[in-house]
Amino acid sequence: MLLTQSTAPIIGWIATLLGYVMDLIFRALSSVGIENIGLCIIFFTIFVRLLLLPLMVSQQKFQKLNAVMQPEINKIQKKYRGKKDAVSMQKQNDEIKAVYEKYGTNTTAGCLQMFIQLPIMFALYQVIRKIPAYIPEVKAHYIAIVNSISGMDGFVAKLNKVIEGLGTNYVRSIEASSKVDYIIDQMNYFTKDAWGALADAFPSASSVIAKESGHIIDMNNFVAGINISQTPGFHPSIYWIIPILAGLFQFLSAKTMPQPSQNAGDSTASMTKSMTTIMPLMSVYFCLIMPVGIGIYWITSAVLQLIQQLVLNKYFDRVDMDKLVEKNLEKAAKKKASGKKSLTERLTGAMGNKEPEDDGVRITSEYSQYRTIRGNAAIKAKTYRNPNEGKQINYENLGEIGKAAYSVQELDRKSNSKGGKQ
Repeated sequence: MLLTQSTAPIIGWIATLLGYVMDLIFRALSSVGIENIGLCIIFFTIFVRLLLLPLMVSQQKFQKLNAVMQPEINKIQKKYRGKKDAVSMQKQNDEIKAVYEKYGTNTTAGCLQMFIQLPIMFALYQVIRKIPAYIPEVKAHYIAIVNSISGMDGFVAKLNKVIEGLGTNYVRSIEASSKVDYIIDQMNYFTKDAWGALADAFPSASSVIAKESGHIIDMNNFVAGINISQTPGFHPSIYWIIPILAGLFQFLSAKTMPQPSQNAGDSTASMTKSMTTIMPLMSVYFCLIMPVGIGIYWITSAVLQLIQQLVLNKYFDRVDMDKLVEKNLEKAAKKKASGKKSLTERLTGAMGNKEPEDDGVRITSEYSQYRTIRGNAAIKAKTYRNPNEGKQINYENLGEIGKAAYSVQELDRKSNSKGGKQ
């Protein structure tokens, strides 16, 4: 169900803001005598890519740091390979976390940028797919056509016959109760032939249809007779240039992305190589089955990403890693001193900084590496406390896993008191 502007939480809100930008671009071009939606999409895509540039830089910086951290992380993972017990898993997580802190970053930094970008990309898709919903001047031409034919005898049946002639899944049939916005959503994908068929179906409104649809066709015409409302499809035509260019630039963009180091592991390298092939093929497929307007966005976005990536690669190749780590640590220290939580911590709820309690029994930070076992032990003893606080532990009331956890802790404590290694 389209019904013009997206009302989905977050995505709909972002789409509304981006819609204002699209409208401003259209008005700016219209003021100099240019009313071309394809050109609007290009400028609009440039704006969004510039908006996302800081996130792209941040992601690139993380990838640069990750290449340095990976050997240390691999060493830790090798150390605990084959150890699936909760204590070992927790120790491994703590040691890996310490590596990230050493370089002034965190374990979620790599995916955080993507997490932020996704709703923006989905919102962007909504705006490009439903242009009339976000540009009032464009919508006015459609409203004039709908007003000229609505209420006529056989209005619904005649309009549905034109829709059936399009032979596309993007356009759905209408009902007598359909609202104007819904009808406009269907007309948004009308081709030149469809507008002609509509004029023939409603002779008394043919002059209005011809005039307004002429404006719409002119606005939708891009280059070489390509209309942004049409779908390339699987039959060879001039429209195939759109999916071909989308796949080509997506491939070139993927090839310029930083490749995982040999220390990153075979699975990571294999996945990156697969994505370099899969993403361009996906671009080709989606641009074949979607309206050209989406393909223009895809091509423009891939070209801009290619340019940005080349510039960033050149910049980060000359970056001093020691200085980069130093700046990261300074930034992390300032955040910690201010007491403010990072965006990552706010998104994840900062669960790692909270000391858990089970059945009213607090586990001190000294015992944090055993919290997984402790949480699963179903310990009922209310006297369970850190032995260093002078409290006694009711050993008999501990579950089997709890007894194991306590025994391991006691061995570690005795080892430390004798100067042994933990």
